[in-house]
This record gives sequence, C-alpha cells and structure tokens, in this order.
Amino acid sequence: MPLPHDALVLVADGRKMLFFRNHGDESQIDLRTEAHDARKDRKDREIKTDAPGTTKQSAGYGRSTYEEPDFQQQEEDRWIKDAADELKARVLRNDFEALAIVAPPKALGVLKKCLHKEVERRIVCAVNKEMSGRPIPDIEALLVGETQTELPNV
Repeated sequence: MPLPHDALVLVADGRKMLFFRNHGDESQIDLRTEAHDARKDRKDREIKTDAPGTTKQSAGYGRSTYEEPDFQQQEEDRWIKDAADELKARVLRNDFEALAIVAPPKALGVLKKCLHKEVERRIVCAVNKEMSGRPIPDIEALLVGETQTELPNV
C-alpha cells in the first residue's frame, strides 16, 4: 500500500526519534519534519548504581560474580519504548490514520512488543533499516517502493 497523504512516519533507533508527516500524495512522497528528539549518551558509571552481585561457589573457595547487564542496551530499549508511548498518545488523539516505521531490526523488535493495538492496525509499512542519521531524500527514496510488511519476530 502506498504511503497516503498526511501519513505519519517514525524513523527511530536507540538514540534518535524522528517524526515526519507526508505532505505529498501516494505517488510522490514529500516528508516534512514534525518532531525530533535525541537521547543524551551516558557512560555506564552514570547509569548503574552498584557493583555486580556475587554468589558463593558450590565447590571450593571464593565467590563468583553475576554477569553484568548491558546498560547501554537497556537505555536504548527504554528509548524505543518511549517512542511507542508517543505513538499511543498520538493514535488516541486520532493524530494519524496511516503509519510507516523505519528502524533497525533490534529496535523494531522492541517496538513491536510495546505497540498499542490501534497503532498496529494503522501501520502501512515497516522497514528494517537504520536511517535515523540519513537525510530526508534518502528516507523518501526508501519508502517509495515499500509495501505492507510484517514486523519481524525478534
């Protein structure tokens, strides 16, 4: 299905969230920036609060530590969940009828798990690609030939 006039386009990854509106029609996409936000990168020491936990070994002396979580990935996942919350707020305000999503596979998988049912119903196109750092004409070119696709099972 072509991207209709006034469709919302979300281009996101774990660090950026860009919302565009299609001011063109189904045959000629013309994206205009509606909103954008970027996450400030933080060091691991700013995110974590404690040292990794330890456990007593079953044999011998000493203690082993638990594997430390990937704090940067947790921050990126939280950022994508914020994008899903923004889409939910917009759909409940009836802000868009059609939605196209462009995100890398990992971010798209996290986003899929967090989407409201009404948001899912309005998706006309989902593209597995990192495009948040690309200019608008590149995003438009990517969306020109895209049709309805299923979100990946990640």
